[in-house]
Amino acid sequence: MTAADSFQRGIRPNLNQFLQQILQVFFVGLMIGMERTALPGLAQKDFGVAKGSFLFLLSFLFSFGLVKGILNFIAGSLSDRIGRKRVLVMGWIAGLPIPFLILMAPNWWWIVLANVFLGINQGFAWSMTVTSKVDITLPEERGMATGINESAGYFAVGISGIVTGYLSVRYGSRETLFWFGLSVVTIALVLAIGFIRETLPWAKAEHAEHRNNTFSGPPPRFPEGVSEHPGAREIFLLVSFRHPTFRALSQAGIANKIADTLVWGLLPVFLLGRGVTLTATGWVTGLYAMVWGVSQIVTGRISDRIGRKIPIVSGLWCLAGGILAMALSENQPFRLFSATVMGVGMALLYPNLVAAVADISPPAWRGKALGTYRYWRDTGYAIGALLLGAIAQWRQEVILTFWVTSGLLILSGLWVALGAEETHPLINPSQKIRTLSE
Repeated sequence: MTAADSFQRGIRPNLNQFLQQILQVFFVGLMIGMERTALPGLAQKDFGVAKGSFLFLLSFLFSFGLVKGILNFIAGSLSDRIGRKRVLVMGWIAGLPIPFLILMAPNWWWIVLANVFLGINQGFAWSMTVTSKVDITLPEERGMATGINESAGYFAVGISGIVTGYLSVRYGSRETLFWFGLSVVTIALVLAIGFIRETLPWAKAEHAEHRNNTFSGPPPRFPEGVSEHPGAREIFLLVSFRHPTFRALSQAGIANKIADTLVWGLLPVFLLGRGVTLTATGWVTGLYAMVWGVSQIVTGRISDRIGRKIPIVSGLWCLAGGILAMALSENQPFRLFSATVMGVGMALLYPNLVAAVADISPPAWRGKALGTYRYWRDTGYAIGALLLGAIAQWRQEVILTFWVTSGLLILSGLWVALGAEETHPLINPSQKIRTLSE
């Protein structure tokens, strides 16, 4: 029996594990979503963060983004060496201190520390759900696979934001975040240990097919000039700076997380400062995340048919338009409409950026390549916290941050449109017959 027979790729033959990974990313989404509604309000109510202290307020996002970005890269490198499942379990173990730190926090710096652990949890756990799905699916299913993955995760983010918003009003923010967070981490850790299979053998089997010229699919546009056994540093430099398509995709990842920083850290402040209730604010932020989540089932599949580039560029510009509309909104129906437009924009770009990176990453170092892209993407939280926090601090209001973010997204879309090639191997296959070194 060949490696290809033992480790058959495709959603259908691996449906059980595919569904298990969907459940894992759903729990990961619940963890990050629980903070989106309750935490900005908690900053002023429980910890005395001054109303205009925007940089201090966004410090929790800075710590989260910086740590998650670094851990994404580490997770990618580790997963190529020790396997995807071990890294996933490590991510859930790192999530255990979070609810306790939030419950017992005497000051805001404990919340910042909690978000360091949240960054580790997200960097390890979410990264592995993506990488594992790419391992066990076919290239022509990659958009759908990443779309379903991100859909489940961000639908959970939206659900969690709405549910914790309601529960926080009734039971208190700290108590809600403690019991909700502890339940999610415990259940997810048990399921990860008991039911998740290691998918690294699928990646190794695919690598062997490319090396032996027995791969039956369309030839991917793998980068030229990479050494036989590239280390983490070489892959980091290649994806970050040396390869024009990787570079364009990485900067688009940064731009979309700057936008999400705005939604997570400053949109609640913007709405609450205009007299919008906490519950209504939860619906705006929750609808954005739910539309983002659910729509990715469709948008990932679309990219499998028409390619990655058009959805990515369209998504960046759609997101920019939704943010501008939110800045101009004056009533709840228009806010919900703006949140929907923003969610659609995120759905168009988000899973397809991951799919595009995976398209042109050889399986032998796919984890490192995805980890590098996700490093830059989630470091966008830290960049966004500094940039948007400084702008809001300077103006002592947040409205200008909406305009700046929209401008960055428009420029980012232009960069991808002009600076990246189409990566889908069916639509833009390589014209060269390649043999990958072992």
